[in-house]
Amino acid sequence: MQSVSLSLFRFDRALARVWVLGQMGAARLALPRIEGLAFWKLCGSGTGEGFTPRPNWGTWAILAVWTDEGAARAGMERPPFARWRDRADESLTFLLEPFSARGHWSGARPFAPEGEGGGPIAAMTRATVKPTRALRFWRRVPDISAKVGADPNVIFKIGIGEVPLLHQVTFSIWPDAASMAAFARRGVHAEAIRAVREEGWFNEELYARFRIKGTMGTWQGRDPLARIQTKEAA
Repeated sequence: MQSVSLSLFRFDRALARVWVLGQMGAARLALPRIEGLAFWKLCGSGTGEGFTPRPNWGTWAILAVWTDEGAARAGMERPPFARWRDRADESLTFLLEPFSARGHWSGARPFAPEGEGGGPIAAMTRATVKPTRALRFWRRVPDISAKVGADPNVIFKIGIGEVPLLHQVTFSIWPDAASMAAFARRGVHAEAIRAVREEGWFNEELYARFRIKGTMGTWQGRDPLARIQTKEAA
């Protein structure tokens, strides 16, 4: 079964931030040589939790699609993954399996969904924003981000992107599909979805849902899934 990894890396020191900027080019040479890696993207992030147009030079991400989990675990022991982990002040990788996907990413359909979702799920949206609609898009995003952060059900969220302002990815984890759907149907998020359809904000869109297989590392000093695991043990 296809495996997907989202690896986040935080670099606090100025020299490390300069180093990783250079690695964005070097990683493009190394990644195609990793066995079992079918699709990948290098991403930066915005300030805060990533949902702002101001770049965050300290947080970077690698999204990778692998032929299976074995290939994923083996591949992430090689550069650039291992090298970035060694240099980072903190890193976290989510291991995922897609069960639902629609749309395209850079003209491709990277995810091969199988089976059904159940229990905690991860949601990923990716869009190429039309330059003529970018201002309207960024007027909406901070309000949506604030609502997500205030939702007691959201377990984790981050915004990343390939190209500042125009290529955006959102990633969030929810305890179940019902809580995620309830959020999507109300308030500023629902209004933004209507605007996307009515005004044609995006050139390209992708929406995917994943089962969560596990994590490696921590973010802000903890494993985001610990909250789920504590509830299951209770």
